[in-house]
Amino acid sequence: MEAYCVKCRAKRVIKNAKAVVMKNGRPATQGVCPVCGTKVFRIGKK
Repeated sequence: MEAYCVKCRAKRVIKNAKAVVMKNGRPATQGVCPVCGTKVFRIGKK
């Protein structure tokens, strides 16, 4: 799964991806950018 990295300004494959549920109940995926190590976040299921 890919997410947009704000620091790299590019779509990157999510490293250490884990499914989370936001406060409003929507599913999301959270992880780390493999290039720069910044947190990346993607709303929605896999």
